[in-house]
Amino acid sequence: WGPRRPGPRALQRRCPPGAAMCWDLGSGPWDRLRLTCPRPAPPSRTLLPKLIPSGAGREWLERRRATIRPWGAFVDQQRFSRPRNLGELCQRLVRNVEYYQSNYVFVFLGLILYCVVTSPMLLVALAVFFGACYILYLRTLQSKLVLFGREVSPAHQYALAGGVSFPFFWLAGAGSAVFWVLGATLVIIGSHAALHQIEPSDGEELQMEPV
Repeated sequence: WGPRRPGPRALQRRCPPGAAMCWDLGSGPWDRLRLTCPRPAPPSRTLLPKLIPSGAGREWLERRRATIRPWGAFVDQQRFSRPRNLGELCQRLVRNVEYYQSNYVFVFLGLILYCVVTSPMLLVALAVFFGACYILYLRTLQSKLVLFGREVSPAHQYALAGGVSFPFFWLAGAGSAVFWVLGATLVIIGSHAALHQIEPSDGEELQMEPV
């Protein structure tokens, strides 16, 4: 006879509470009875609110990184020279901005990071802003945020967080910091594009080869 095989109720007790059950009787005898108890997937919750759509931000960053030029050629001192005339200056500005546009984007981001790190009050203002966004995000996970009988949209929530942190940005001099970043970006990028020699394109390199 052998050991007694468990019945359906005994098998059912092995499943965790709330798990789905799948019975596959098939066409064979009792020993082919199988029970599948998949574990329920844990609820997915992000720790930080999505201020920027992850797909668009990741796609933009990957596109910038894919078109970035070698930094060795970007800062090579032997490739810097004074333009001979105004025509060459304008040509360098147009060609270099087009050729090194991804490098210039990272230079701009680096200046923003430098400005934030060197300004403690600006760090406090950013911490207050993102902290307010995070608190509102946790609040919306529990239930929809309603103010004066009307549901608050995500855009209005970020505007509310900006209003809370506005005094801190005003005390930190955020306006002057923005103008400083823009001015430093124009000076650095303009000087580099004007003094850096134009990189030859593939067609120009083929024309320079001896026949």
